[in-house]
Amino acid sequence: MKYAHLLFDMDNTLYPASSAMDKGITRRMLECVADFFHCDMERAIELRSERIIHYSTTLEWLRAEGLTDVEGFLAHVHPSYEADELPPQPGLRDFLISLNMPMSVLTNAPHEHADTVLGKLGIADLFEAVTDIRDAGFNGKPYPDAFMAALRKAGSTVENTLFLDDMQKYTDGWVALGGTAVLIGSSNGKPLAQDAQAMIAARAANTTGRAGKTIRMKSIYEIKSLL
Repeated sequence: MKYAHLLFDMDNTLYPASSAMDKGITRRMLECVADFFHCDMERAIELRSERIIHYSTTLEWLRAEGLTDVEGFLAHVHPSYEADELPPQPGLRDFLISLNMPMSVLTNAPHEHADTVLGKLGIADLFEAVTDIRDAGFNGKPYPDAFMAALRKAGSTVENTLFLDDMQKYTDGWVALGGTAVLIGSSNGKPLAQDAQAMIAARAANTTGRAGKTIRMKSIYEIKSLL
């Protein structure tokens, strides 16, 4: 099938997962966890590892535990200087242009993070829309509402959209809708726990009438074979 729209995750998809910026984001998330639970970083790491498999994001988990200062969390995790550690990606802009297709971004981060990263990479103007965690009501991928919000912005459908992400639990959410996903990279995090999987499946009415599927690729640079 030929697709009419590409929906990209941003972090660790449009650039490699080895980026130092990603490590900084994770460290600041863990600082928020440690502050919320009044524990040290070692315990924060343990808690997050135990609980994140039940939630879409660290933010969703902390909100379930009683966190109310959502904007404070986002501001700490995504400071204005965060992209200083993001290296250039030579060839990325030319590659995306060569795809010659409508493209948009769906991120579980806030819009200001997307603006910073896409600007640093020099590709912000190539995307017709960016859907962020606020657009999704702070419950992002893999919840169906997050995907549908992105599709509404792009004027596209599950059937004609190819979704690309580096996290299996997020591509699983797209597949539950009946879509085709490309899972980028080799280390793709822990899948959601069975309780969370069941909840996502219950919310994800298959709108295409066909089985979804996942295709594994090392990087986005391999996707031309699908287009």
